[in-house]
Amino acid sequence: MTIYLCGFMGCGKTTVGRVLADMMSLEYTDMDAYIEKKSGMSIPQIFAEKGEDAFRRMETKAVAELGKAGGIIACGGGAMLKEINAETAAEYGTVVYIDVPYDMCYDRISGDTNRPIVMANTKESLEEIYNERVPLYIAHSQVRADGTGSPEEIAAEIKAAVEMK
Repeated sequence: MTIYLCGFMGCGKTTVGRVLADMMSLEYTDMDAYIEKKSGMSIPQIFAEKGEDAFRRMETKAVAELGKAGGIIACGGGAMLKEINAETAAEYGTVVYIDVPYDMCYDRISGDTNRPIVMANTKESLEEIYNERVPLYIAHSQVRADGTGSPEEIAAEIKAAVEMK
C-alpha cells in the first residue's frame, strides 16, 4: 500500500505521516529527505546550485521510485502540483490532501531557513502561493483530510478513508 500525503508547507505531512505509518505498520519516507540523500545535497543547496527546475525533476523521479517501494510518503509542498506526479502517484496508491488553513501553516513555517520558498517570500506572497496551490491539491488527490486536529486524529481519518476505498 502506498499513501502520498500532500498539502502546503506546514500542513503536517511529516508529523502526520510518521503517526500514520506507525498506525498502519507501514514504512515512512519523507520525500525531501529522500531527495537530499540521493543527491548528496540539502534542499536549499539544490535550489541555489541547480535551481528549482532541477529539484522538481528530482521530485518527479522520487514520486515513481517511492511509489514502487510503498508505504507512507510525505511529499514536499510542490510535489503534487504537477499533473504527471499526481498521475504517477495515483497509479501506485492514494494521494491524500491534508487541508489546513493558511494562517495555521504560516505559523508553523515562518522563519524556517530550510525552506527556500519561505525564505524568498513575504507572508502575503506565500498566501498567494497557498491560494494558487489549493485547487491543484484538491484536483490531484483522491482523499481530502481535515488537518486542523491532532496528528493522531488526522492519521485516523486518513486511515479510515483509505481503507474504505
